[in-house]
Amino acid sequence: MQVMKQMVTESNSSVTEFILMGLTVQKELQLPLFVLFLLNYTATVVGNLSLMNLICLNSHLHTPMYFFIFNLSCIDFCYSFVCNPTMLTSFVSEQNTISYEGCMSQLFFFCFFVNSECYVLTAMAYDRYVAICHPLQYTVVMSPKICCLLVFGSYLMGFAGAMTHTGFMIRLSFCNSNINHYMCDIFPLLQLSCTSTYVNELVSSVVVGTIIILSSIIILVSYAMILSNILHMSSSKGWSKALGTCGSHIITVSLFYGSGLLAYIKPTSAETVGQGKFLSIFYTLVVPMLNPLIYSLRNKDVKLAVKRTMKRVTS
Repeated sequence: MQVMKQMVTESNSSVTEFILMGLTVQKELQLPLFVLFLLNYTATVVGNLSLMNLICLNSHLHTPMYFFIFNLSCIDFCYSFVCNPTMLTSFVSEQNTISYEGCMSQLFFFCFFVNSECYVLTAMAYDRYVAICHPLQYTVVMSPKICCLLVFGSYLMGFAGAMTHTGFMIRLSFCNSNINHYMCDIFPLLQLSCTSTYVNELVSSVVVGTIIILSSIIILVSYAMILSNILHMSSSKGWSKALGTCGSHIITVSLFYGSGLLAYIKPTSAETVGQGKFLSIFYTLVVPMLNPLIYSLRNKDVKLAVKRTMKRVTS
């Protein structure tokens, strides 16, 4: 963080603060949207915090799969503090300003958590592949050491991607301070630059492309192997169990990657940046809220953990 602060200090940008335009300028929608997204914020924080506590308090959830789910919830929990407060502020204030340093910090943490979530979801796909295709070797292959290395690697790759995006953004000079978004995102910021953004767009394409290609290959190959294994199963019970363990992950990956790709497919014009602003709601606000529900409502182990925890509390 000290390195990033030094980079911000050395930036030659003439803009000292930005104005976040928010989600909409229609006054009649401000209060209903504030209430809606405040409920979303509360549900995200409470849901992910509850799931993390359940995993910590129940020993039967101390498995590789729930270790990854714990980290996914941790990312979503922290992620909510990056995006939601600035959006909520835009609904109740006349002018939602953010300092240059604050904007670059928000961009860094936004990229860090998004990138880390991509890699954690990828690690979860590999975990499901080992569990279904190599059940006898599962505890050996997915040992605590390997799980920790996969998660550490996810955070490290997330950090590297975030530092790259933020470092190149700090190099730019900005002539306009009005960000057409509810947070400091890459493409809305590039729209404000009075210097060439070619290198930034190229770097963004390389970083995002690497994440998408690497993650997609691992996820698709993992599920291709899982599908092949399922087709060779003789019992319908085996089919049901295998699909049940993968269902939640498939839903999460589809929602996260689907909304993210729609928001970031070459949004260079002002019109497409505006569309990306509304699409980004899904992976910044909706998906982090839904993840605890997806992994609890469809999961017998979590339901059992809830019952046991409730018994402890009431007894």
